[in-house]
Amino acid sequence: MNSNHASKRERFVPVPLTTAYNRTIAELKPEDCSDAVIAGKRFLLTGPQELWGVPFELGPDGADNVILLKDREVELAFAQPLHDRQLLFLHAADFKESDTAPDGIVSPMMGSPRLGETVCEYVLHYADGTRCAFPMRRRYQISEFQVKWGENSFEAVKHVKPRTMATNTDLLHKEAPTIPWGQSQLRTTFPGFGSAMHHWLYALPNPHPDKELIRLTMIPADGTSFVFGITRTDAETNPFRWEARRSVRYVSAPGFVPQPFGDRANIRIDLGEVIAVRPVLEYDHASWLDNANPRLPSPKPDEWIVEYTAHPDAHLTIDGQPGLTIPLRELEEHTAWTLTENVLRKVKVRITEGTSGRRIAAKIHVHGKLGDYIAPVNGHRFPNAHWFEDYGAEYVQDFHYSAYIDGEAEYKLPLGDVYIEVTKGFEIRPVRKRFLVTEQTDAIAIELDHVLPWRQKGWVTADTHVHFLSPQTALLEGDAEGVNVVNLLTSQWGEMFSNLGDFDGKTTIGSKENGGSGEYLVRVGTENRQHILGHISLLGYEGSMILPLCTGGPDESGLGDPLEATITEWAKRCREQNGIVVMPHLPNPRAEGAAALVLGEVDAVEMCSFENVGINPYSLSDWYRYLNCGYKAPAVGGTDKMSQSTAVGTIRTYSLIRGEPFTYDAWMNAVRRGHTFATLGPLLDLRVGDCEMGQSMQLPSSGGTLDIDWQVSSVTVPVTQIELVVNGELREMKAVDPEIGHYAGHWSVSVKESGWIALRVRGKYHDQSEMIAAHSSAVSVVVDGKPCFRAEDAVTILEQIEGSTAYIKSLATKSDEQTFKRLLMTLTSAHRALHNRMHQNGVMHQHAAPDRHDHRHHDHEHGSSTHRHDGHHGHNGGSHGHHH
Repeated sequence: MNSNHASKRERFVPVPLTTAYNRTIAELKPEDCSDAVIAGKRFLLTGPQELWGVPFELGPDGADNVILLKDREVELAFAQPLHDRQLLFLHAADFKESDTAPDGIVSPMMGSPRLGETVCEYVLHYADGTRCAFPMRRRYQISEFQVKWGENSFEAVKHVKPRTMATNTDLLHKEAPTIPWGQSQLRTTFPGFGSAMHHWLYALPNPHPDKELIRLTMIPADGTSFVFGITRTDAETNPFRWEARRSVRYVSAPGFVPQPFGDRANIRIDLGEVIAVRPVLEYDHASWLDNANPRLPSPKPDEWIVEYTAHPDAHLTIDGQPGLTIPLRELEEHTAWTLTENVLRKVKVRITEGTSGRRIAAKIHVHGKLGDYIAPVNGHRFPNAHWFEDYGAEYVQDFHYSAYIDGEAEYKLPLGDVYIEVTKGFEIRPVRKRFLVTEQTDAIAIELDHVLPWRQKGWVTADTHVHFLSPQTALLEGDAEGVNVVNLLTSQWGEMFSNLGDFDGKTTIGSKENGGSGEYLVRVGTENRQHILGHISLLGYEGSMILPLCTGGPDESGLGDPLEATITEWAKRCREQNGIVVMPHLPNPRAEGAAALVLGEVDAVEMCSFENVGINPYSLSDWYRYLNCGYKAPAVGGTDKMSQSTAVGTIRTYSLIRGEPFTYDAWMNAVRRGHTFATLGPLLDLRVGDCEMGQSMQLPSSGGTLDIDWQVSSVTVPVTQIELVVNGELREMKAVDPEIGHYAGHWSVSVKESGWIALRVRGKYHDQSEMIAAHSSAVSVVVDGKPCFRAEDAVTILEQIEGSTAYIKSLATKSDEQTFKRLLMTLTSAHRALHNRMHQNGVMHQHAAPDRHDHRHHDHEHGSSTHRHDGHHGHNGGSHGHHH
């Protein structure tokens, strides 16, 4: 398929300037122009050039000739009379400075370049003897080789056109980036980008194309200027004035991937620029509409949305498909191309709560008939999902993009059908609807229904672990996701710090005392980290920042940083400063956090779901060990959000606040009590006898039978199975119909030994694997006054403390001797606390020489002492050895 309807040579014809040239660039002298031009003459253009898609011949046969306009006029007679509508000039003015007073003031202030000053004049002469003169004024039709920022021209453009570029992290072929990361986030260069000496393109309109144009005279006026080339065209409008962006659907040859970026571009427009190429998305609207859990869209093979901005006379070229160059005016004649709706209507989208009618924040997605994402006017059209590049208020889920809005947003929508999705947390039914946009559509109203009453019952939601957002963006995203408390954590990443200036140790953003509604809160805490010993989240503490934020070198703190703190010390300081301590993204880094928990300095353990595919059984395995040893460790949910591919509260904490107003302090108290559950969607409640989650009940030595009552509801994740976990093992299970969404039940459980009970909920999206979608905190059961203690789990916890001690002694970069001893002392106290519990529970083990006890029965063997305390039998009835 090929079209040569109008070649470039027919659209644009360079005008020979051989008879008018009066200098060569190489021979420019100080008497010709400024020192700055001579110093930069290697950057001046010569030879054949294509600028903004327009061909120019600068000098015959590639010579470096130029027309200098300084002290005499230059005449150019045309070989044949011209009737073209426009003459396109490539020219530039030499520098001219304004006089400056000794105090630095310029008067009169004309700017730099000197605005409006006539540099030269171009005069068109016609065969009938008439003439038309056009002054070339600085910052209008011509400008200088270099200009101050913000003093560009009004009618001329720099010779380098703006270009589409990929962000460094989006580079398709992993080539080395040529543009710094921050600059590449713009996704577009600016006119003149990369040029050291700007040449200016100006389209001079021929006022009488019906007459025979026979001659051009170029007359210097005030200052020196250069004319490099002239091209004539019969285009009706300015070739350097592109039209507003539009899109076209393209069906490519099988396997061909259009690529608009840089040197590897295989799709281009001469008088314009391809902005982006995106796959056409299949949303399967028949099943998507009004569906609480639709499948994510999939790209259609070999179908693309090509977005561009261009002059109407532009040509589009596709490489790899022989000879495919098409005038944009003829796109519709080609079967592979379909123009999309170009008329856009400004529409206000407003989201309200169904019962009260008040405006509420939410997450919104809008797409057109081809699945093309439509962003709000003030939103990113290409949301960025990469790490530490989360500077918008968007959510990226594969090809499915959403924006966070405060309840109202302005859109430019195409006429016809548009598809809108609105979601807000786990208690509100998602909306997915089709709307018809007409020339009369000014507004679209969407109501949300709060169908699950957990908030009304006193439950509040929280994300315990968020990074890289500004506090106000975190507040918006928390509100839009139905997350009442967002904990935004300052931390360190090598030599980089995040949210440092946002921490003040006192302010709860969004609280009533700080001008907010009090319903959605953001508090800045810290995540203090060490790559071997572990991470610890310090939430809501008051006063000075707990330092160091990270310690002991990469990959958390800087290279060469000595180890100056332990997880346990950080946790203790947080609680002394009235905060709560969360062991984050259980279980890793898996080491000294065990000491902090054993010493009672941890308020909760955090379930994470990095891939948004449920709570990892590996994490639960780690948590169950602590519960099996009688430690109170409530479950919370936190995302560790570091990019837009994770939404605030994707996994979240539900905590019950009763009998007091909701505040950040009340939330912390609820977490301390342990009346919590972690969830990716299903909501639950659990009661064991008279006890709620996080509580402990006492039973006599004979044990007893416990009544278990539970309820589960979900309007997001389809629930498949509800499980009762006792001491880490599945005791009861009920499979349920995912379509129902609301479930309740009762079990009776016989208990003879101390232990714990929790509820675990499984769910499943479509053809994905079943996942653990929610988990309650545990109810502890203490029989005969003896807390739960499982020997083999205690041994693994003790091993972590011993491993942490070994690291400090052997590999950790030492600070001073006093600090070194202090760090070891912390771990020694944790070791001793757990070790003593093991003795109390009769665990047989072995001691290294420094840990020997004064005990009357010692069997000395290889420098160690072995002993056994009566009253305990190891797991499965056998004794259990612990080796130092």
